[in-house]
Amino acid sequence: MNYKILVIYISLFFALSLACLSLYYENNWNDFFIILIVSFIISFITLSTIILRYINNRISNLYKLIRSLKLGKDMKEVLAEHASDDPILSAEEEVREWSNQRSSEIRRLREQEKYRREFLSNISHEFKTPLFAIQGYIETLQDGMLEEDPKLSIQFLSKASKNIDRLTYLISDLDEISKLETGKISLNMEKFDIIPLLIETKEQLEDKAKKQDINIILNFKTNTTILVEADKLKIQQVLVNLIDNSLKYGKEGGKTTISIFHLIDQVLIEVTDNGLGIEEKNIARVFERFFRTDRSRSREIGGSGLGLSIVKHIIEAHEQTVNARSTEGLGTTFGFTLEKTRNT
Repeated sequence: MNYKILVIYISLFFALSLACLSLYYENNWNDFFIILIVSFIISFITLSTIILRYINNRISNLYKLIRSLKLGKDMKEVLAEHASDDPILSAEEEVREWSNQRSSEIRRLREQEKYRREFLSNISHEFKTPLFAIQGYIETLQDGMLEEDPKLSIQFLSKASKNIDRLTYLISDLDEISKLETGKISLNMEKFDIIPLLIETKEQLEDKAKKQDINIILNFKTNTTILVEADKLKIQQVLVNLIDNSLKYGKEGGKTTISIFHLIDQVLIEVTDNGLGIEEKNIARVFERFFRTDRSRSREIGGSGLGLSIVKHIIEAHEQTVNARSTEGLGTTFGFTLEKTRNT
């Protein structure tokens, strides 16, 4: 029923009641009609105002909140400072709080959906590129190249083998990230000296650095001892990934610097290159799976595109922090912390 009709009925009831009382005591029909009309008008205006202001407006606000929620709009929560005895107001506040929570959940779901689409698109591309290359080489060999040009056939087989290796690295890295995320890989925590590990990792990548004319510099005293508690093999994997990344994106004739900084209970290890750097808008995304700041160049230098994501998962599994900072044209620095232990 329309609230105006309800107000008319109620107002008419009050007006008739007052008019009948007047007629009963005064027995004057003129007063009866005057009181009936005046009381009806006053009752109608009063009740309309009350219903419109204290009920209809509240309900309208509730509908607006629900509609805004459905549209996915952002809303600022404005709650009363003190509890209200007004049940309509309390209901409005409850819906407002609920709608804000749902809006946040919707935003997170949309972000996750966007990330899922990007991830599927990236992984599809990462797999298709080497697979199509392998397919092309094999089909060419099947068409008679083995007999026609054995030397070129060997080159094609070598290229196909490299693409198979790329697929193997990709699958291995994906499997490792999945295990790290689900906690299926347990960390073998031990106390060890980080200095020899840094030197060993540098020597391990020395040949690759020379091929790219990049000098790896140890910016710390190699005759000191810094004990940390971590999974030694996993930390070496982190160092390999970070140094290898600096070699991939460093400039020819440049350098990669490995530094150590002492914090209160931690040690900060940084790997810095003097390459092209990363745009500021992309810094927050460098640890995402398959994210590449320069896709065309990334295809040339290879890699699974998962190295930095693995670094992030390993360091966070140690309950430590990893970060990146960069300046375009000057270079990029990746740093991570490890828990220090006392030399006993």
